[in-house]
Amino acid sequence: MHWKAIARRTGVVLIPFITGVVVALTLFACCCPGKLARDQGAEPVPSPPIGVAHFDVPKDALPAAHTQAEMHNVLFHVDRTIVLNIHSLRGEFFDKVEGQPLNFDDKKSFIVKIFKARIGVSGRALTDLLNHYVFNYEGTPLKQLFIEVHEGRLVQRGIMHKILDIPFEMTADVSVTDDGWMRIHPIDIKICNLNGELLMKAFGISLDKILKKLPNGVKVEKNDLLINATAILPPPVIQGQLRDIELHEGELVQLFDSNVHAAALDPPDPQEKNWMFYEGGTLRMGKLYFVRADMQVVDTDPRDPFDFFVDYYNNQLVEGFVRNQPDYGLKVFMRDYADIGKPRQPGERAAGD
Repeated sequence: MHWKAIARRTGVVLIPFITGVVVALTLFACCCPGKLARDQGAEPVPSPPIGVAHFDVPKDALPAAHTQAEMHNVLFHVDRTIVLNIHSLRGEFFDKVEGQPLNFDDKKSFIVKIFKARIGVSGRALTDLLNHYVFNYEGTPLKQLFIEVHEGRLVQRGIMHKILDIPFEMTADVSVTDDGWMRIHPIDIKICNLNGELLMKAFGISLDKILKKLPNGVKVEKNDLLINATAILPPPVIQGQLRDIELHEGELVQLFDSNVHAAALDPPDPQEKNWMFYEGGTLRMGKLYFVRADMQVVDTDPRDPFDFFVDYYNNQLVEGFVRNQPDYGLKVFMRDYADIGKPRQPGERAAGD
């Protein structure tokens, strides 16, 4: 009788557990996870050796002040496929070691501080950012993610690991917390075209239980995912206060405002459509030091945004040209990163123009 009583009590616990496992297996089988595209990972970008080479810094370059910066219509690569669509930005660049020159050849050495900016990120860039950096670690609970912006909301598909790999689709609202974190709040979750919210409640699953090991810049509140928009990016370090989010078709737009009242800069040619302007401080570019910098960088093809990748700025410059200005400043023409090695396009500017 004593053994039978134990068996009955144990059965009360085992039956719902076994039922849950069977149901989960059924869901896993019917969702066909093999149909989700597998992520191939980020292709590594080699650092130029000159970036860490030692050169004697000119005496009048030290201590170097922060370099003021302004950008308009720039596709700023932080990776081959992760691109920040900088509609506008006012801020400053400076070395992590206060007073050292800004070294463009070593993006791990400097910081970009945003005063005010409007920066868009496409669904593809978000997809690669989450897969290649944010959830790219052993034992990650979320993988094979795919992100798109659709009808004013963020749509995310992928694999959620809870004992088994379970494909899911989530539609979410995106907002900004008072302390500047991006809040992704699910309003609809589907697992195998079923009500995912009810299924998760039935199995006692929630994001805060699944995402116990979190990378830097990510935290969870119940089923809300909170992301620090600048902390999750690969180098260079970007600092800034996120204030608002706009969701347009195909793009999530972040509005930054760090309450720094800095005047707009005065580039040599403000009529250019797509440009970056650097003023003050000391810029190190390869073997050159530009003391008290005064440099406007534009693309040779003004018909589309300036496609700029700091890892390959020298390659872009080699196919471009430079024009000295009457006040000894520089106007630097670079080819778009995507055009490197390709024939010059009709209407694209060249040195002899």
